[in-house]
Amino acid sequence: MAEMIRAFIAFDIDSDLMLKRLTEVQKILISTGADLKLVEPKNIHVTLRFLGDVSPTGIDAIYEEMKKVAFKAFDIELKGLGAFPNLRYARVVWVGIQEGAQELKSVFDQLEPRLQRLDFRPDPKGFSPHLTIARVKSGRNKTELARQIEELTNYECGVIRAEYLRLKKSVLTPKGPIYSTLKEVSS
Repeated sequence: MAEMIRAFIAFDIDSDLMLKRLTEVQKILISTGADLKLVEPKNIHVTLRFLGDVSPTGIDAIYEEMKKVAFKAFDIELKGLGAFPNLRYARVVWVGIQEGAQELKSVFDQLEPRLQRLDFRPDPKGFSPHLTIARVKSGRNKTELARQIEELTNYECGVIRAEYLRLKKSVLTPKGPIYSTLKEVSS
């Protein structure tokens, strides 16, 4: 039996300057003393769809569907921080997406029915454009963390260019996930 591949579809952050800015935001969050697991800068991306375990032939089928998605390169403005499910019970800290949210939704809306035809179940959470930058591991200093996130609700990180829709592989290791690009579609 072929080895299954843990996969997702995303737009990567290909700007060193943007990754530097996101790292600066992460440092501010860490300074709160909250119990956080930061997303490594090289792993920060805009997830369009988590796919789970996929067979090698499934990867090829997904790529064929990705090639049918129509999009032109567009800007994504990263602005403001927030938390899922909410500030009081923060589990994930994210950077919001202002400009570019509609374009991301358009790509998602084109992909979703194609993936469902390949027997992927609809994502129960739907699509919420964001960048995960940290996961909250415990309630330590959660009030200070929430206060800091609120202070950064209008923080401007900058703008990136979305040009390459990528099918990514995720290998889980004790030190954290390792992502690599399996396939990509350009605008």
